[in-house]
Amino acid sequence: MTAPEGRGIASFPETFPGALAGSTGSFRILHVSTGNVCRSPITERLTRHALAHRLGDLDTRGLIVESAGTWGHEGAAMETNAATVLSDFGADSTGFIGRELLDEHVIRADLVLTATRDHRAQVVSMGHSAGLRTFTLKEFTRLVRAIDPATLPDPLDDGVLERARALVRAAAALRGWLLAPSAEADEVHDPYGAPLPFFRSIGDEINQALDPVVTALTGVPAAGLPA
Repeated sequence: MTAPEGRGIASFPETFPGALAGSTGSFRILHVSTGNVCRSPITERLTRHALAHRLGDLDTRGLIVESAGTWGHEGAAMETNAATVLSDFGADSTGFIGRELLDEHVIRADLVLTATRDHRAQVVSMGHSAGLRTFTLKEFTRLVRAIDPATLPDPLDDGVLERARALVRAAAALRGWLLAPSAEADEVHDPYGAPLPFFRSIGDEINQALDPVVTALTGVPAAGLPA
């Protein structure tokens, strides 16, 4: 399948040779929500923005960030308010095209971050050994905060991709030990159809959850100083 133009996603043949999760040449982060027009586009583009700010050109680093929806609006543009939120953060919303979540997206992903627990359950139900690499965004943030960065590979010596894979393994190992204080704690609510102030509150929520994740992935905090 050829990925929709404008998403910055490499194209793969139907058989995905060399494109399975854990491929040494890349690390794919897949953000999942319902329609792929609000939450997951915001999260995708904020992740790209933060990673590029800390690492420079992502194409040379092997990091690929994409998104899809469990009931995705295939071919749709992101919601106008979502684009406005991205603009608030200085992130780029241009060229986005919505898509429905398919098996191939899960197969290729090294890390799947979902908006809610229900989305996580839907991804895991698709199979493809996705359980150990699929988390809600806020769940992953909580787990990442508990991981000592000194136990992860040094991105300068071992590379960002090795560090990212180690981070996912460490988070999966902690999942049963570090539970959410409540079910709500792991949810990012859907702003679809809501006014701009609510979209902005969701954007702030997503951005705050992403910051420690990007820091852990790269070893570079937002200020650009060594972690």
